[in-house]
Amino acid sequence: MTVNILIADDEKEIADLVELYLKNEGYGVFKAYSGAQAEEIIGREDISLALLDVMLPDTDGFALLCRIRERYTFPVIMLTAKTGDMDKITGLTLGADDYITKPFNPLEVAARVKTQLRRRNLYDGGNSGREELCLGGLFICRDSRKCSLNGENLNLTPIEFDILWYLCQNRGRVVSSEELFEAVWKEKFFESDNTVMAHIARLREKMHEPSRKPKYIKTVWGVGYTVE
Repeated sequence: MTVNILIADDEKEIADLVELYLKNEGYGVFKAYSGAQAEEIIGREDISLALLDVMLPDTDGFALLCRIRERYTFPVIMLTAKTGDMDKITGLTLGADDYITKPFNPLEVAARVKTQLRRRNLYDGGNSGREELCLGGLFICRDSRKCSLNGENLNLTPIEFDILWYLCQNRGRVVSSEELFEAVWKEKFFESDNTVMAHIARLREKMHEPSRKPKYIKTVWGVGYTVE
């Protein structure tokens, strides 16, 4: 079955270049030059991953991301010409899985797409070794990749699930941002990277955790995070 990638970018030259590299990897590619076109394609086609430009002519990528996350959990990679940390944090907090700054090497884009799709395949296919954890009202199953809190299913993205699983698996121990990032993303951590913080904030929001006194994911300032 063809794996379909959506590219939403109003710069046709960039969309065409990324399309070329992705098609060389065997992916099906759909291109949209506006938010409306992107939503129409998502509603019509079986999309496995989306590449969203932050600046679209009829909407911004963040608003489009929010609408996608209301219904879908497929990976989303944001594309932007902006380099500011706040834009990156905003995208990750709203549910993006990765963030690439223009100008970029299309080979890097293809590599990051592969990484996110591998994670997605694990999310959909489960794990052969059944592992479950139950902490208070929180239930998380690595086998089915399902998670619930007080009987309510949590609609987590693959990265959000991996973060929560890793913290729960290491409950009672403080996990540094560096350790968590390298365990989940399988990449080298940089001190200035706020990716972990943004995803923790998103997780707490989905778990309806108060930011000041969370019950489950607690911050140990200057050290990292822990689930007690």
